[in-house]
Amino acid sequence: MTQATKTDVLIVGAGPVGLFAVFELGLLDLKCHLIDILDRPGGQCAELYPEKPIYDIPAWPVISGQGLVDRLMEQISPFDPQFTFNRIVAGLERLPDGGFRVTTDEGEAFEAKVVVIAAGGGSFQPKRPPIPGIEAYEGKSVFYAVRRMEEFRGENLLIVGGGDSALDWTLNLQPVARRLTLVHRRPEFRAAPDSVNKMLALKEAGKIDFQVGQVRALSGENGMLKSAMVKGPDDEVEIACTRLLPFFGLTMKLGPVAEWGINLNENLIPVDTEKFETSEPGIFAIGDINHYPGKLKLILSGFHEAALMAQAAKRIVHPNEKVVFQYTTSSTSLQKKLGVVG
Repeated sequence: MTQATKTDVLIVGAGPVGLFAVFELGLLDLKCHLIDILDRPGGQCAELYPEKPIYDIPAWPVISGQGLVDRLMEQISPFDPQFTFNRIVAGLERLPDGGFRVTTDEGEAFEAKVVVIAAGGGSFQPKRPPIPGIEAYEGKSVFYAVRRMEEFRGENLLIVGGGDSALDWTLNLQPVARRLTLVHRRPEFRAAPDSVNKMLALKEAGKIDFQVGQVRALSGENGMLKSAMVKGPDDEVEIACTRLLPFFGLTMKLGPVAEWGINLNENLIPVDTEKFETSEPGIFAIGDINHYPGKLKLILSGFHEAALMAQAAKRIVHPNEKVVFQYTTSSTSLQKKLGVVG
């Protein structure tokens, strides 16, 4: 049997909620190891919208997705969390002592008293539009996420979609693109009305182009785009473009977690609202992957869930220790853990 890495708490998912869970668990002297399918911390914030502004994080009027991840990594650094990236959690079994043995798709093994599922919507991947030969352009001139806006500076940019992502990036990339065209299959949009109004104002000012229709074909060489054929209501038009951003949504997959024997509700994990524990004792679910009455899929809701989960996890990992609730503002012992006092 593979030698297991041992930790107090194993966290599946290193997005913002998983990262903040490290902080809350660290305050209670619980060591954490995080496993994520991506190659870096941050989850969807880092993968899909690292430069997109977020407006509902307490005390931050505005912060980018990557900025939030960076601040969280700084906040949890005193607790020295361990990470395993580019891995899928494949198996879970309960050990005789009540803990868990978790294995990855690469055969690594981890043992922990508590498992926390903070996997957002599960593993996710962008939906590929039905455009013949698009695979040859992916990663070179076709992208499903924006990691650095500067990479699109001076490009003829074609954005396809009618949801929030398409409209948000139309507004954010218009100032850096040489020319930007938005394509959507109909003149109505699913995005926030304010974003739609701002986009229409740019169109009226001649700062962007908007075309009703669907992309049917791409042309270019060696993975680099030159143009796209768009089938409109009446005719087909060729639009010059050097970069294409299709926003057709995400395919969410719960993955192997669905086979762990946990009760599920439409691919979400029901939890209680006292501890955010699943139907399996010792396994918790926080963030977008869980479900309970009144659930709001907000990062700040996940932070609240992480705080209550940590209190329950402490009682499992150290059942004979009294859990004393303390405030970081007044507790010298907590401040020592954070390294803010000698």
